[in-house]
Amino acid sequence: MSDVTKGDFGPPDADITDPDTYVSGFPYATFERLRRDDPVSWWECATGERGFWAVTRYDDLLTVSKQPDLFSNAQGVTLEDIEGDDFHARRNMLEYDPPEHTRYRRLVSKPFARREVYAYENAIRLLAREVVEQALAEGTEFDFVDRVAKQLPMRMLGRLLGVPDADGPWLVERGDALLGNFDPEMTEHPVGMTDTDQFKHIPFRSPAALDLYRYAEEQARLRRERPTDDVISRLLAPTIDGEQLGEREFKNFFVLLVSAGNDTSRYTMAAGMKALIEHPEQMAELRDSIGTDDGMLMESAVEEILRWGTVTMHFRRTAVADTELRGAPIKAGDKVLIWFHSADYDADQFPDPYRFDIHRTPNDHVAFGRMSPHLCLGAQLARMEIKVLFEELLPRIGDARLNGPIDRLRSNFIGGMKRMPVAVTRA
Repeated sequence: MSDVTKGDFGPPDADITDPDTYVSGFPYATFERLRRDDPVSWWECATGERGFWAVTRYDDLLTVSKQPDLFSNAQGVTLEDIEGDDFHARRNMLEYDPPEHTRYRRLVSKPFARREVYAYENAIRLLAREVVEQALAEGTEFDFVDRVAKQLPMRMLGRLLGVPDADGPWLVERGDALLGNFDPEMTEHPVGMTDTDQFKHIPFRSPAALDLYRYAEEQARLRRERPTDDVISRLLAPTIDGEQLGEREFKNFFVLLVSAGNDTSRYTMAAGMKALIEHPEQMAELRDSIGTDDGMLMESAVEEILRWGTVTMHFRRTAVADTELRGAPIKAGDKVLIWFHSADYDADQFPDPYRFDIHRTPNDHVAFGRMSPHLCLGAQLARMEIKVLFEELLPRIGDARLNGPIDRLRSNFIGGMKRMPVAVTRA
């Protein structure tokens, strides 16, 4: 347990269901104990939801992920127990099993395919350069999350959607209210702290989803009047077989795109910057490699940043039939949470997992899922954004250090830093 101990390794007996637990950082010691002593453990929820099985080892996570016929997404991917019409009204692509999921994914996946993403590289690079140069022009002491990590995904999201740049901050604020739905700084209706039953029929029990629904409806109206070459137009267009998204499918996918497409990349970039600051020799090596090795070290570094920061801490599955996993008697209808962040620190898969290493290989992390029909649709775009950001940032700075306390998101679902003050010198 080496590098992580530079921060707080956490207590061995944290309540992994409590959103307040993660305000101090991920409870590594608790998950280390669970992987060792109780890898498939039963938990009652501090939030009042039904209890669940916590799957904490890498191999067991893959076992669950590879069996959607036994461990289903179709009753939700979060801890919430939402049923009937309320659930179906808010359902997004993640909450379907094959073959329905396969159909949905086919309708929305083309703009996020590897070839399409590589066509965006120049646009991403120009945006990243603009973000970095603007941040440094405004001073060398700043909040990295607000000034840099938030800006690139936000501006790229606007380009992809074909919406005005001026709408970007509002879209991000609405997305923050969704994924930050346990955090009173992010939303006026934090789950568990206010009564959110009136919103249970919309994503994340958040009225922000209603705002995004209305925005999506207006954007769809504009594209139907005058189609353009952006993601919204392509999502609305029928395939060559005549299939297309229904209105509710489109709106729920739009909500998913705005929230997951921005916040997770932001939090990963912040985690990567923190790791590089804490490992200045690796920051220097990575900086020196830019433009000299065909980007191979940067690509390796991006994968380690993704593993190190694994932002989506867990997803839920629901057992379809009685089964057993490592001796745990899982019953039909039981919730099963696969903990990505824990799996990415499993020493059986990642030697010396608490050591940040930009040379780590192999690095088959599960930050985007793995061996599952539900692999993250935006994985290639996220990789590209992280890679290009650090290629543009590192050559422009010399020394860098943390410059104040870090504030973390209050959430048992998404792990991220809301603020990370840094001080840098210009190169």
